[in-house]
Amino acid sequence: MKKVQMTLDEALVSQVDQAARRLHTSRSGFTRDALRRALRDLKIRELEERHRRGYVGSPVAEEEFSVWEDEQEWGES
Repeated sequence: MKKVQMTLDEALVSQVDQAARRLHTSRSGFTRDALRRALRDLKIRELEERHRRGYVGSPVAEEEFSVWEDEQEWGES
């Protein structure tokens, strides 16, 4: 692992320390997990935006999925 130095305001450090204690982890462990989640969330947002742009560029045709309606089985009512 590589050590990095960060500048954070005291209130944020206090909140991180409290959360780390509640989760029975260290400040570094909490921060690593938070950064991993933030990076995962960023990747998801980027993929969703790419997906959205794809549909804007090539929208679903009006009857594109209706051809499968007769093939669906909904089970017994």
